[in-house]
Amino acid sequence: MKYLKYFLIILCFFSCEKERELIGGNNAPFYDEVPTILLENYVNRLYIDLIGREPLDDEMERDVLYLRDNDVSFGSRDSLILKLQSDTLFIEGDSSYKKAYFHRTYEMLKVRLLEGVSNGVIQQEMGNAYQRYLSDSLLGNMLEANKSLLQFNMLSMIISSEHEYMHGNININEVHRRMIYNPIYDQINMNTFNFVNASFDNLLYRYPTQYEFDEVYKMIEDNTAQIVFGQSANDKEGFTHIISNTREFYEGVILWSYLTLLARNPSTQETDFLMQSFYFDYDLQYVQREIMKTNEYAHF
Repeated sequence: MKYLKYFLIILCFFSCEKERELIGGNNAPFYDEVPTILLENYVNRLYIDLIGREPLDDEMERDVLYLRDNDVSFGSRDSLILKLQSDTLFIEGDSSYKKAYFHRTYEMLKVRLLEGVSNGVIQQEMGNAYQRYLSDSLLGNMLEANKSLLQFNMLSMIISSEHEYMHGNININEVHRRMIYNPIYDQINMNTFNFVNASFDNLLYRYPTQYEFDEVYKMIEDNTAQIVFGQSANDKEGFTHIISNTREFYEGVILWSYLTLLARNPSTQETDFLMQSFYFDYDLQYVQREIMKTNEYAHF
């Protein structure tokens, strides 16, 4: 009986042990097994978003093979995106991927801030401003002549921002600043009331607080020194320098990038991660690569 008792206890112990459960479909993904059609869709999307056109047949074949040969790794995706952003080798029709990329970026920013106005319209406005400058100068009306010359220069700086940005002479914040400080932006957002609200909404994705609005309004209308974002200015130009250098401005660029590339807002963690470098190096291309090499963007 004594041994039977021990036997029953041991039998009960082993019968109560839980059977191990294996969960399927939980393996690390094998990106080298991504179907070719998904790779082609990914490459096609990269070309459209970065340089504004679909890849040619030989480009598609080459880039899909490159991704496949490198197991569709995140490193290979990053390299492919970087090539489309910065490669300077001659490409028929585009001059180079780099030139096509920066032209695409310039056009996208005009859509964001200037309702997609064409360079032809900007140049026409430049011509009108210069004619007013010449006319007022001949009449001795130097105050109006100088206003027209200022408008001519502001419009000219929009046009030149594309190549200056491409060559690294200005940063992404200065491109934005020029696109909100010109007669065309003023025509779209008529009067100071609309300008103040539009500049906050366009760049920061929010409207100003009452305090911010009052300070900027007096800054522009009265040309008096006021403080906003902890900095002082006494005119519209000064305000545009302030708002395009705030931390919120760079967060706004990240938000714009997510909206244009993924059609959603970034999470707090995603914004914080990108801001660790973007706030200091202003590298929009890095921000785009981090978004575009993800499985979410690629639909893998």
